Amino acid sequence: MALVVEYEGGNYAGFQLQVHQPTIQGAIETAINRLTGETLRIRAASRTDAGANALGQVVDFLTDSRHPADTFLKALNYYLPPDIRVQQSWEMTPDFHSRRDAASRIYRYQILNRSAPPALRRREWHWIREGLTVERMNRAAQDLVGVHDFRPLAPGHPREKSAVRQVYRWEVDGSGAEVVIHCAANGFLRQQIRRANAILVEIGKGNWPVDTLRRILSGEDTPETAGNWPVLPAQGLCLVQVTYPDFWSKVKTR
Repeated sequence: MALVVEYEGGNYAGFQLQVHQPTIQGAIETAINRLTGETLRIRAASRTDAGANALGQVVDFLTDSRHPADTFLKALNYYLPPDIRVQQSWEMTPDFHSRRDAASRIYRYQILNRSAPPALRRREWHWIREGLTVERMNRAAQDLVGVHDFRPLAPGHPREKSAVRQVYRWEVDGSGAEVVIHCAANGFLRQQIRRANAILVEIGKGNWPVDTLRRILSGEDTPETAGNWPVLPAQGLCLVQVTYPDFWSKVKTR
């Protein structure tokens, strides 16, 4: 089975299962157990951070249940807490893998740039009081596009694992008080988006030069120095969509 899941992550310690802490994975697996009686593990296209949100997280799992896909959607939403909801469900061929088959992950980071903090949008937007120059931020963001080794933006990333990723889009749009940073890549390292966007914010404030990210990725700043870069809070981050080149060829029809 494959599910597209929407959630507000403020009450959870991230997507991935953790001992003695509520997680998105734990809540979904509990709901599946209540529906099918099975104890199983789900896989996800992206392991979102604690507090991060999602509109289009994709998960998959193997089940012996014969419930049709539509029953999974309705029943899981009955058992899930109100801040997690299944939006779509399909029966897939057994070789489908939500993470390995994904071509891209599309995220956005939402900033509310005004003098007063929000009340209604405080769990989906990060508030910044100081004025931001969106044009400077967008120019700097273009240095992230392409194939790069992003290890300087992910201190602690295992040395034995590649940190090379292909970024398709990193753009900053502004409309009134709303500043939205759009990010799309074949994959992201842990906290890569939040750390890169924190640097863009400092550039937008005029504190750092526009070429800061280019210098970091070219090795002019050491990994030790990069470990001191700021990180934006997670609530502004949202997984919008996961794309697959041959998704529909793996959807089973009864």
